[in-house]
Amino acid sequence: MGKFIDLTAADGFVFPAYVAEPAGKPKAAVVVLQEIFGVNSHIQQVTDRFAAQGYLAVAPATFHRVKPGVDMGYDEAGMKEGIALKAAVNGLPAPGVLTDIQAAIDHAAKASGGKVGIIGFCWGGFLAWRAACLLKGLSAAVPYYGGGMTAPAEIALQPKCPVLAHFSDRDH
Repeated sequence: MGKFIDLTAADGFVFPAYVAEPAGKPKAAVVVLQEIFGVNSHIQQVTDRFAAQGYLAVAPATFHRVKPGVDMGYDEAGMKEGIALKAAVNGLPAPGVLTDIQAAIDHAAKASGGKVGIIGFCWGGFLAWRAACLLKGLSAAVPYYGGGMTAPAEIALQPKCPVLAHFSDRDH
């Protein structure tokens, strides 16, 4: 079972991340990027499962810059609020939330002493793609149904690490 800790981004912004540690020395680390529902119980469970397999896992709260403590269910109200929060985060001045993701990558590398991969779901999948292309310190990226990844501006980006992308016709 993991716990929330505070991380500090390069711009001094402090935000929470759910961190789950393995029983022994970590094999490596994984940064887990949330959907539009926050670091909710599902994302915490995903993070815990990585730790159970021997990986240090870190799930940064990527909505924290616009609304702290987001933890929503998968209902219509959660979907509506999540879409609004995603738009607010996407509207932040660059590099915005990528600064927080870089802090999570840096923490994962230091705490695990090894390689760091990143996985994301839905909006988090899109952010995992952007992290693979724009951030440092990643050894692999796995975006799941990252909406927006096939836009011309995104296709023009070149990942700095291997990427295994998963797509779907239906996100929900």
